[in-house]
Amino acid sequence: MALLDNFFKDVGIDLGTANSLVYLKGRGVVVNEPTVVAMNNKTNQILAVGDDAKRMLGRTPTHIRVVRPLVSGVISDFEMTQEIIRSFLKRVSKNSAFSFRKGILAIPDNLTEVERKSVEDAAINGGCGKVYLIQSPVSAALGANLPIHLPTASLIVDIGGGTTDIAVISMGGTVVSKTLKVAGDRFNEDIIGFIKEEFKLDIGEPTAELAKVLVGSAMPHGEKLEVNVRGRDFSSGLPREILVKDTHIRAALAKSIKSIVDSVKEAIEMTPPELTGDMLKQGIYLCGGGALLRGLPQLIERETSVETSVVDDPLTCVVRGLGKIVDRFDDHRELLNNPLKPMTINL
Repeated sequence: MALLDNFFKDVGIDLGTANSLVYLKGRGVVVNEPTVVAMNNKTNQILAVGDDAKRMLGRTPTHIRVVRPLVSGVISDFEMTQEIIRSFLKRVSKNSAFSFRKGILAIPDNLTEVERKSVEDAAINGGCGKVYLIQSPVSAALGANLPIHLPTASLIVDIGGGTTDIAVISMGGTVVSKTLKVAGDRFNEDIIGFIKEEFKLDIGEPTAELAKVLVGSAMPHGEKLEVNVRGRDFSSGLPREILVKDTHIRAALAKSIKSIVDSVKEAIEMTPPELTGDMLKQGIYLCGGGALLRGLPQLIERETSVETSVVDDPLTCVVRGLGKIVDRFDDHRELLNNPLKPMTINL
Protein backbone atom coordinates (compact mmCIF):
# COMPACT_ATOMS: atom_id res chain seq x y z
CA MET A 1 0.00 0.00 0.00
CA ALA A 2 2.86 2.39 0.80
CA LEU A 3 4.27 1.71 -2.67
CA LEU A 4 0.93 2.57 -4.28
CA ASP A 5 0.83 5.84 -2.30
CA ASN A 6 3.94 6.94 -4.16
CA PHE A 7 2.11 6.66 -7.49
CA PHE A 8 -1.45 7.53 -6.52
CA LYS A 9 -2.49 10.50 -4.39
CA ASP A 10 -5.61 11.10 -2.31
CA VAL A 11 -7.08 14.60 -2.05
CA GLY A 12 -9.80 16.43 -0.16
CA ILE A 13 -11.46 19.27 -2.09
CA ASP A 14 -13.57 21.98 -0.45
CA LEU A 15 -15.20 23.36 -3.61
CA GLY A 16 -16.74 26.54 -2.25
CA THR A 17 -18.77 29.27 -3.91
CA ALA A 18 -16.16 31.89 -2.99
CA ASN A 19 -12.96 29.90 -2.37
CA SER A 20 -11.69 26.40 -3.11
CA LEU A 21 -9.17 24.55 -0.95
CA VAL A 22 -7.31 21.33 -1.70
CA TYR A 23 -5.79 19.01 0.92
CA LEU A 24 -3.17 16.54 -0.31
CA LYS A 25 -2.46 13.45 1.75
CA GLY A 26 0.89 13.80 3.47
CA ARG A 27 1.31 17.50 2.62
CA GLY A 28 -1.69 19.33 4.08
CA VAL A 29 -3.52 22.26 2.46
CA VAL A 30 -1.76 22.93 -0.84
CA VAL A 31 -4.31 25.17 -2.63
CA ASN A 32 -6.41 28.01 -1.19
CA GLU A 33 -7.69 30.27 -3.95
CA PRO A 34 -10.93 31.92 -5.18
CA THR A 35 -13.32 29.80 -7.24
CA VAL A 36 -13.04 32.08 -10.27
CA VAL A 37 -12.09 31.46 -13.92
CA ALA A 38 -11.24 33.97 -16.66
CA MET A 39 -11.92 32.89 -20.25
CA ASN A 40 -11.29 34.43 -23.67
CA ASN A 41 -14.59 34.11 -25.59
CA LYS A 42 -12.86 34.56 -28.95
CA THR A 43 -10.45 31.66 -28.56
CA ASN A 44 -12.28 29.63 -25.83
CA GLN A 45 -8.98 29.67 -23.95
CA ILE A 46 -8.72 29.68 -20.14
CA LEU A 47 -6.67 32.75 -19.25
CA ALA A 48 -6.49 32.49 -15.47
CA VAL A 49 -7.82 30.52 -12.50
CA GLY A 50 -8.02 31.49 -8.83
CA ASP A 51 -6.31 34.64 -7.54
CA ASP A 52 -5.26 35.85 -10.99
CA ALA A 53 -8.81 35.51 -12.30
CA LYS A 54 -10.36 37.25 -9.28
CA ARG A 55 -8.17 40.31 -9.88
CA MET A 56 -9.88 40.64 -13.27
CA LEU A 57 -13.42 40.88 -11.83
CA GLY A 58 -15.09 44.02 -13.18
CA ARG A 59 -11.96 45.02 -15.10
CA THR A 60 -12.09 43.04 -18.37
CA PRO A 61 -12.98 43.91 -21.97
CA THR A 62 -16.10 42.38 -23.52
CA HIS A 63 -14.34 39.38 -25.06
CA ILE A 64 -12.96 38.20 -21.69
CA ARG A 65 -15.46 36.55 -19.37
CA VAL A 66 -14.76 36.18 -15.65
CA VAL A 67 -16.88 33.36 -14.26
CA ARG A 68 -17.76 32.17 -10.77
CA PRO A 69 -19.02 28.70 -11.72
CA LEU A 70 -20.71 27.91 -8.41
CA VAL A 71 -23.80 29.78 -7.24
CA SER A 72 -25.13 29.13 -3.73
CA GLY A 73 -23.02 25.99 -3.48
CA VAL A 74 -24.45 24.55 -6.72
CA ILE A 75 -22.57 24.12 -9.99
CA SER A 76 -23.98 26.58 -12.53
CA ASP A 77 -21.23 26.14 -15.14
CA PHE A 78 -20.10 22.51 -15.34
CA GLU A 79 -17.22 23.00 -17.78
CA MET A 80 -15.68 25.87 -15.82
CA THR A 81 -15.97 23.91 -12.55
CA GLN A 82 -14.20 21.01 -14.21
CA GLU A 83 -11.44 23.36 -15.41
CA ILE A 84 -10.97 24.76 -11.90
CA ILE A 85 -10.57 21.29 -10.38
CA ARG A 86 -8.22 20.22 -13.17
CA SER A 87 -6.11 23.37 -12.81
CA PHE A 88 -5.78 23.05 -9.03
CA LEU A 89 -4.90 19.35 -9.22
CA LYS A 90 -2.25 20.01 -11.87
CA ARG A 91 -0.62 22.49 -9.49
CA VAL A 92 -0.49 19.79 -6.85
CA SER A 93 0.99 17.08 -9.08
CA LYS A 94 3.32 17.49 -12.04
CA ASN A 95 2.38 14.01 -13.24
CA SER A 96 -0.82 13.17 -15.07
CA ALA A 97 -3.96 14.47 -13.37
CA PHE A 98 -5.25 10.89 -13.31
CA SER A 99 -2.71 9.99 -10.60
CA PHE A 100 -5.34 11.00 -8.02
CA ARG A 101 -6.85 7.80 -6.65
CA LYS A 102 -9.52 9.22 -4.33
CA GLY A 103 -11.13 12.65 -4.17
CA ILE A 104 -13.29 13.56 -1.17
CA LEU A 105 -15.50 16.61 -1.74
CA ALA A 106 -17.58 18.63 0.71
CA ILE A 107 -21.07 19.62 -0.47
CA PRO A 108 -24.00 21.58 1.05
CA ASP A 109 -26.73 19.59 2.78
CA ASN A 110 -29.63 20.33 0.44
CA LEU A 111 -28.26 19.28 -2.96
CA THR A 112 -30.51 17.15 -5.16
CA GLU A 113 -29.25 13.86 -6.62
CA VAL A 114 -28.69 15.61 -9.97
CA GLU A 115 -26.63 18.38 -8.34
CA ARG A 116 -24.61 15.85 -6.35
CA LYS A 117 -23.96 13.84 -9.52
CA SER A 118 -22.70 16.98 -11.29
CA VAL A 119 -20.18 17.55 -8.47
CA GLU A 120 -19.03 13.95 -8.72
CA ASP A 121 -18.71 14.10 -12.53
CA ALA A 122 -16.79 17.39 -12.42
CA ALA A 123 -14.27 15.89 -9.99
CA ILE A 124 -13.86 12.71 -12.05
CA ASN A 125 -13.40 14.69 -15.27
CA GLY A 126 -11.04 17.00 -13.40
CA GLY A 127 -8.72 14.10 -12.56
CA CYS A 128 -10.00 12.07 -9.57
CA GLY A 129 -10.27 8.31 -10.03
CA LYS A 130 -13.05 7.77 -7.47
CA VAL A 131 -15.10 10.44 -5.74
CA TYR A 132 -16.68 10.43 -2.28
CA LEU A 133 -19.00 13.15 -0.97
CA ILE A 134 -19.51 14.45 2.55
CA GLN A 135 -21.82 17.11 3.92
CA SER A 136 -19.96 20.36 4.59
CA PRO A 137 -21.19 20.79 8.20
CA VAL A 138 -20.04 17.26 9.11
CA SER A 139 -16.61 17.92 7.62
CA ALA A 140 -16.47 21.29 9.40
CA ALA A 141 -17.36 19.71 12.75
CA LEU A 142 -14.68 17.07 12.21
CA GLY A 143 -12.15 19.78 11.34
CA ALA A 144 -13.10 21.70 14.48
CA ASN A 145 -12.42 18.61 16.65
CA LEU A 146 -16.02 18.43 17.87
CA PRO A 147 -17.13 15.09 19.41
CA ILE A 148 -19.34 14.15 16.45
CA HIS A 149 -19.05 10.38 17.06
CA LEU A 150 -20.44 10.65 20.61
CA PRO A 151 -24.16 10.69 21.55
CA THR A 152 -24.14 14.44 22.22
CA ALA A 153 -25.17 17.49 20.22
CA SER A 154 -22.59 19.37 18.14
CA LEU A 155 -24.21 22.43 16.55
CA ILE A 156 -22.11 23.90 13.75
CA VAL A 157 -22.96 26.96 11.63
CA ASP A 158 -20.90 27.16 8.43
CA ILE A 159 -21.29 30.62 6.86
CA GLY A 160 -19.60 30.36 3.48
CA GLY A 161 -19.75 32.41 0.30
CA GLY A 162 -22.96 31.05 -1.22
CA THR A 163 -24.73 29.19 1.57
CA THR A 164 -25.04 29.00 5.33
CA ASP A 165 -25.21 25.39 6.52
CA ILE A 166 -26.60 24.78 10.00
CA ALA A 167 -26.43 21.25 11.39
CA VAL A 168 -26.87 19.39 14.65
CA ILE A 169 -24.60 16.34 14.56
CA SER A 170 -24.63 13.33 16.88
CA MET A 171 -23.26 9.78 16.58
CA GLY A 172 -21.55 10.58 13.28
CA GLY A 173 -24.77 11.68 11.56
CA THR A 174 -26.85 14.80 10.99
CA VAL A 175 -29.90 15.02 13.27
CA VAL A 176 -31.18 18.40 12.08
CA SER A 177 -29.94 20.47 9.16
CA LYS A 178 -30.88 23.71 7.42
CA THR A 179 -29.29 25.36 4.41
CA LEU A 180 -29.81 29.04 3.60
CA LYS A 181 -28.83 30.80 0.41
CA VAL A 182 -27.81 33.71 2.61
CA ALA A 183 -24.07 34.07 3.21
CA GLY A 184 -21.05 36.14 2.17
CA ASP A 185 -22.23 36.82 -1.39
CA ARG A 186 -25.63 38.00 -0.15
CA PHE A 187 -23.87 40.28 2.34
CA ASN A 188 -22.00 41.89 -0.58
CA GLU A 189 -25.24 42.31 -2.54
CA ASP A 190 -26.86 43.94 0.51
CA ILE A 191 -24.01 46.45 0.77
CA ILE A 192 -24.13 47.26 -2.96
CA GLY A 193 -27.90 47.81 -2.75
CA PHE A 194 -27.69 49.94 0.40
CA ILE A 195 -24.99 52.24 -1.00
CA LYS A 196 -26.91 52.55 -4.26
CA GLU A 197 -30.08 53.50 -2.39
CA GLU A 198 -28.52 55.66 0.32
CA PHE A 199 -25.66 57.39 -1.49
CA LYS A 200 -26.67 57.05 -5.19
CA LEU A 201 -23.32 55.44 -5.86
CA ASP A 202 -22.69 52.34 -7.97
CA ILE A 203 -19.95 50.06 -6.60
CA GLY A 204 -18.69 46.62 -7.58
CA GLU A 205 -18.51 43.38 -5.63
CA PRO A 206 -14.79 43.67 -4.70
CA THR A 207 -15.43 47.11 -3.17
CA ALA A 208 -18.42 45.81 -1.22
CA GLU A 209 -16.32 42.87 0.02
CA LEU A 210 -13.60 45.26 1.20
CA ALA A 211 -16.11 47.43 3.08
CA LYS A 212 -17.61 44.35 4.73
CA VAL A 213 -14.22 43.10 5.90
CA LEU A 214 -12.91 46.46 7.11
CA VAL A 215 -15.95 47.93 8.90
CA GLY A 216 -18.73 45.31 8.83
CA SER A 217 -20.36 44.15 12.08
CA ALA A 218 -23.47 42.32 13.23
CA MET A 219 -24.10 44.44 16.34
CA PRO A 220 -22.74 47.68 17.82
CA HIS A 221 -19.32 47.55 19.43
CA GLY A 222 -17.16 50.10 21.19
CA GLU A 223 -15.00 50.96 18.19
CA LYS A 224 -16.15 53.35 15.44
CA LEU A 225 -14.93 52.28 12.02
CA GLU A 226 -14.92 54.09 8.66
CA VAL A 227 -13.75 53.31 5.12
CA ASN A 228 -13.49 55.35 1.93
CA VAL A 229 -15.50 53.81 -0.92
CA ARG A 230 -15.13 54.78 -4.58
CA GLY A 231 -17.63 54.21 -7.36
CA ARG A 232 -19.67 55.80 -10.12
CA ASP A 233 -22.15 58.56 -9.24
CA PHE A 234 -25.61 57.76 -10.65
CA SER A 235 -26.60 61.36 -11.37
CA SER A 236 -23.40 62.58 -13.06
CA GLY A 237 -21.92 59.28 -14.23
CA LEU A 238 -18.55 60.43 -12.89
CA PRO A 239 -16.28 58.88 -10.25
CA ARG A 240 -17.03 59.81 -6.63
CA GLU A 241 -15.69 58.86 -3.21
CA ILE A 242 -17.76 58.63 -0.03
CA LEU A 243 -17.08 57.80 3.62
CA VAL A 244 -18.93 54.70 4.80
CA LYS A 245 -19.31 54.00 8.54
CA ASP A 246 -19.81 50.76 10.40
CA THR A 247 -23.39 51.83 11.16
CA HIS A 248 -24.14 51.93 7.41
CA ILE A 249 -22.80 48.41 6.82
CA ARG A 250 -24.63 47.12 9.89
CA ALA A 251 -27.90 48.56 8.56
CA ALA A 252 -27.23 46.99 5.16
CA LEU A 253 -26.61 43.53 6.63
CA ALA A 254 -29.35 43.57 9.28
CA LYS A 255 -31.99 41.64 7.31
CA SER A 256 -29.65 38.87 6.13
CA ILE A 257 -28.08 38.44 9.57
CA LYS A 258 -31.54 38.20 11.14
CA SER A 259 -32.45 35.38 8.74
CA ILE A 260 -29.31 33.44 9.79
CA VAL A 261 -30.01 33.96 13.50
CA ASP A 262 -33.67 32.94 13.05
CA SER A 263 -32.59 29.77 11.21
CA VAL A 264 -30.21 28.85 14.04
CA LYS A 265 -33.10 29.24 16.49
CA GLU A 266 -35.35 27.09 14.25
CA ALA A 267 -32.69 24.36 14.10
CA ILE A 268 -32.50 24.35 17.91
CA GLU A 269 -36.31 24.16 18.15
CA MET A 270 -36.34 21.14 15.79
CA THR A 271 -33.67 19.30 17.83
CA PRO A 272 -34.79 16.49 20.22
CA PRO A 273 -34.98 17.68 23.86
CA GLU A 274 -32.06 15.61 25.15
CA LEU A 275 -29.74 16.98 22.47
CA THR A 276 -31.05 20.51 23.06
CA GLY A 277 -29.96 20.16 26.67
CA ASP A 278 -26.51 19.07 25.49
CA MET A 279 -26.14 22.34 23.60
CA LEU A 280 -26.00 24.33 26.81
CA LYS A 281 -22.87 22.37 27.68
CA GLN A 282 -21.36 22.07 24.20
CA GLY A 283 -22.28 25.49 22.78
CA ILE A 284 -22.64 26.67 19.17
CA TYR A 285 -19.63 26.80 16.84
CA LEU A 286 -19.27 29.14 13.86
CA CYS A 287 -17.00 28.56 10.89
CA GLY A 288 -16.56 29.82 7.34
CA GLY A 289 -15.65 33.33 6.22
CA GLY A 290 -18.91 34.83 7.53
CA ALA A 291 -17.98 33.73 11.07
CA LEU A 292 -15.34 36.49 11.05
CA LEU A 293 -18.00 39.24 10.93
CA ARG A 294 -17.57 41.32 14.07
CA GLY A 295 -20.16 40.74 16.77
CA LEU A 296 -21.88 37.78 15.09
CA PRO A 297 -21.05 35.21 17.82
CA GLN A 298 -22.22 37.65 20.49
CA LEU A 299 -25.48 38.30 18.62
CA ILE A 300 -26.27 34.59 18.20
CA GLU A 301 -25.41 33.97 21.86
CA ARG A 302 -27.71 36.79 22.95
CA GLU A 303 -30.60 35.52 20.81
CA THR A 304 -30.26 31.80 21.65
CA SER A 305 -28.93 31.93 25.24
CA VAL A 306 -26.32 29.34 24.16
CA GLU A 307 -22.60 30.05 24.37
CA THR A 308 -21.34 30.75 20.84
CA SER A 309 -17.75 30.79 19.63
CA VAL A 310 -15.75 30.83 16.40
CA VAL A 311 -13.62 27.75 15.73
CA ASP A 312 -9.86 28.07 15.28
CA ASP A 313 -8.99 29.13 11.72
CA PRO A 314 -12.64 29.12 10.50
CA LEU A 315 -11.71 29.57 6.82
CA THR A 316 -9.99 26.17 6.61
CA CYS A 317 -12.27 24.24 8.97
CA VAL A 318 -14.02 22.20 6.27
CA VAL A 319 -10.85 21.25 4.40
CA ARG A 320 -9.14 20.27 7.67
CA GLY A 321 -12.02 17.85 8.24
CA LEU A 322 -11.54 16.49 4.71
CA GLY A 323 -7.84 16.11 5.51
CA LYS A 324 -8.62 13.91 8.50
CA ILE A 325 -10.72 11.66 6.28
CA VAL A 326 -8.03 11.56 3.59
CA ASP A 327 -5.33 10.66 6.11
CA ARG A 328 -7.43 8.04 7.94
CA PHE A 329 -9.97 6.98 5.34
CA ASP A 330 -11.07 3.67 6.91
CA ASP A 331 -11.69 5.31 10.32
CA HIS A 332 -14.10 7.89 8.89
CA ARG A 333 -15.63 6.03 5.97
CA GLU A 334 -19.09 5.91 7.57
CA LEU A 335 -19.30 9.73 7.37
CA LEU A 336 -19.27 9.63 3.56
CA ASN A 337 -22.45 9.41 1.53
CA ASN A 338 -22.10 8.86 -2.19
CA PRO A 339 -24.92 9.87 -4.51
CA LEU A 340 -26.98 7.04 -5.95
CA LYS A 341 -25.73 5.71 -9.26
CA PRO A 342 -28.11 6.03 -12.22
CA MET A 343 -30.08 2.86 -12.90
CA THR A 344 -28.85 0.87 -15.90
CA ILE A 345 -31.69 -0.26 -18.16
CA ASN A 346 -31.01 -2.94 -20.75
CA LEU A 347 -33.34 -2.66 -23.73
